[in-house]
Amino acid sequence: MRERRRARKLALQMLFQIDLGGVLLDDVVKYFLERSDESEEIKDFALKIVKGTLENLKEIDSLIKERLQNWEFDRISNVDKNILRFAIYELLYRDDIPVAVTINEAIEIAKEYSGSEAGKFVNGILDRIKQDKGIERKQSK
Repeated sequence: MRERRRARKLALQMLFQIDLGGVLLDDVVKYFLERSDESEEIKDFALKIVKGTLENLKEIDSLIKERLQNWEFDRISNVDKNILRFAIYELLYRDDIPVAVTINEAIEIAKEYSGSEAGKFVNGILDRIKQDKGIERKQSK
């Protein structure tokens, strides 16, 4: 498994714990990162995703809410919600990551942690945000 996907999965676990359990970031870092046997590079990338997502959470959640059709924000599963959150953070604030990579990684993680329908849901929301915001980053050569 690619390193960045492992970092994204670690970020998902941390965001999920913060969201569901109301746990503080410092406690999550201690639990997930200090105990993890992942490389420092993976842990560093995961922490950047988590911090960036949390720092921009109001804007990110607003973008999700604006694109929901016939569904309430509070009814989105916590797994799907947090996958969307970190992927939107990457789309908006990480110019070093190609758009297609962010979206594909989010879809694959959603399929693994939530189910095939979640992959379609995540893809739909992220694709609308990409189009609405005019985000077009291609893979660097």
